[in-house]
Amino acid sequence: MKENVVKNKSFAFAIRTVKLYQFLTDNKKEYVLSKQLLRSGTSVGAMVREAEHAESKSDFKHKMAIAQKEISETLYWLELLKETDYLSNEQFDSINKDAIEIIKLITSIIKTAKTNINSNG
Repeated sequence: MKENVVKNKSFAFAIRTVKLYQFLTDNKKEYVLSKQLLRSGTSVGAMVREAEHAESKSDFKHKMAIAQKEISETLYWLELLKETDYLSNEQFDSINKDAIEIIKLITSIIKTAKTNINSNG
């Protein structure tokens, strides 16, 4: 079976998000923004998993589009946490790089899915 790169990367990203949430709540006593980050950062992988078992090509594209929105929202929370000094530049750069890689992967998958849907029907 072929490796599902976006599934693996989004799961690893969810783990990083949970650990970052724990750091923010334990060390920085930040609870509001970190909760938003936790929600969006972990839902990316959940939507990718749902897409893996989509009922149709259209359902697949829809679930991947939701994953794309969630990773985009996660980028927003990460930027906000950096700009409000809850994250150092180093902390931000590391996880932001992973998020950008995931959004690029998801965007590419959606474009390919749209092409396949349009050419098949």
